[in-house]
Amino acid sequence: QVQLVESGGGLVQAGGSLRLSCAASRSIFSINVMGWYRQAPGKQRELVATIASGGSRNYADSVKGRFTISRDVAKNTVYLQMNSLKPEDTAVYYCNAKIVSYSGSYSDYWGQGTQVTVSS
Repeated sequence: QVQLVESGGGLVQAGGSLRLSCAASRSIFSINVMGWYRQAPGKQRELVATIASGGSRNYADSVKGRFTISRDVAKNTVYLQMNSLKPEDTAVYYCNAKIVSYSGSYSDYWGQGTQVTVSS
């Protein structure tokens, strides 16, 4: 029901910043929750930040105060501004969309991922 394309990853030094973008194929108002997850080598995929269609935001404790999730409705795009990056932020970052069905269950849609590498 939706295609997601991430961009903006790269290699930065500790303390630096990156902004990730996730372009959706349809209005983000029609998506119940959009968010960013990350997966480091050998680790489980973990939630980083979410933004609901109404605008409410949630963050993992590890990124609070450093990362900001935002959106541009006109561009169907969600962003993740990452500041004060740490080596432990190194991971593949995935854009996620959750869409609820008539039955009340959620379906997940994922982008292809973008690599973020933070050097010491």
